[in-house]
Amino acid sequence: MRVRSALAILGVLALGLTACSNGGGGPEASDEPDAQPVQITISAAASLKRSFDEIAENFQNENEGIDIAQISYDGSSTLATQIIEGAPVDVFASADEKNMVTVTDAGLAVGPTIFATNTLVIAVPAGNPGSVQALADLANVTTVLCAPEVPCGNASQTLLGNANIEVEPASMEQNVSAVLQKVSAGEADAGLVYHTDVAGDDTVENIVPEGADQVVNKYPIAVVENSQATAEQAEAAQAFVDYVLSEAGQAILSEHGFGSAE
Repeated sequence: MRVRSALAILGVLALGLTACSNGGGGPEASDEPDAQPVQITISAAASLKRSFDEIAENFQNENEGIDIAQISYDGSSTLATQIIEGAPVDVFASADEKNMVTVTDAGLAVGPTIFATNTLVIAVPAGNPGSVQALADLANVTTVLCAPEVPCGNASQTLLGNANIEVEPASMEQNVSAVLQKVSAGEADAGLVYHTDVAGDDTVENIVPEGADQVVNKYPIAVVENSQATAEQAEAAQAFVDYVLSEAGQAILSEHGFGSAE
């Protein structure tokens, strides 16, 4: 009898152990570490800084699994060159179609989409010390322009050419932010910059020149074929592009003075 009782007890214990091993006590705790966010890098035209900083913040708040590691702002021609030379970029947003074509022709981007438009204004220091009133006045005061290879420089040359005005710039800058900085600091009496650059800036005043509405910069965006990127990064990059094109992204761009892509 004692032997039978002992065997019965052992049987019950064995069943209990089997149940525990089969998960009868609930799911086992995972030993997997917390997943790290997918990091992407973005290259964007200097004129996009304020709007893209806001877009990036909102995008990350809505996509916890994606981290925008860096946004490089500069002239579109400079950024295009960096991408072609192998810079690890996942998204490129250009201030013109020409520099995007340079990247797509190199096989580094596919299917760019226009997401915004912009036009030029004459920026002058607060108080307008050079008494600039029209585009023709730029030929008679200290004027700073973007370099011709930069989208704002190309647009400036077109605007001035259409009006048959010749300007000898005091300097030619590699991005529109540098032009605005010189005007704001009083180092120039005037400069041609984008409408979006002067919005909300109390250090400068602006004049909309005649013919500006005929020189419209179209801004394309695309995922870059980054050889160093993983499939997850490519997917995250496309998600950012989609956000820029979404109603939320377009609303932010509009608030910053950009025109509609339509």
